Amino acid sequence: MRVAILTISDSVSTGKFEDRSGPALKFECQARGWEVVRTAVLPDSEPAIRERLLADCADASIDIIFTTGGTGLGPRDVTPEATLSAASRLVPGLAELMRRKGGETNPRAALSRGVAALRGATLILNLPGSPEGAIQSFYAVAELLPHAVEIIHGARHDVGGHDARHDTA
Repeated sequence: MRVAILTISDSVSTGKFEDRSGPALKFECQARGWEVVRTAVLPDSEPAIRERLLADCADASIDIIFTTGGTGLGPRDVTPEATLSAASRLVPGLAELMRRKGGETNPRAALSRGVAALRGATLILNLPGSPEGAIQSFYAVAELLPHAVEIIHGARHDVGGHDARHDTA
């Protein structure tokens, strides 16, 4: 799989703080043999985030875009809004799973507004900005992502060796 990682943070984009979430996600993706084709750091700006998402979704070399940051309740947390404005379809189960798994160890996970969505053949996943939250959310869905990408690219939903959509028995 080929992924892009976007760190969304005013303080990281201005150099005030070091990006720790983006590199942590890159490490986890590469450890699974996934190719990280692009990383970027953006400010908490809805137009800038949307523009980058649209450009990355138009790039056929990217299967998944992970964003990290901007999913909270703060006034500058606009990553979900930017994602929704770029998306064509939602994938709510992935976002729900990330919050549920996160809530098992951190009740504040319920405050994440991150979404999962599709634009064309690209899956976009909003992860929290803290390294711990980003990695925990990543772990919650990582095993599902290869299958999700296969389905997005047209693979069949085979169940038990047959296509469950056409089961007439």
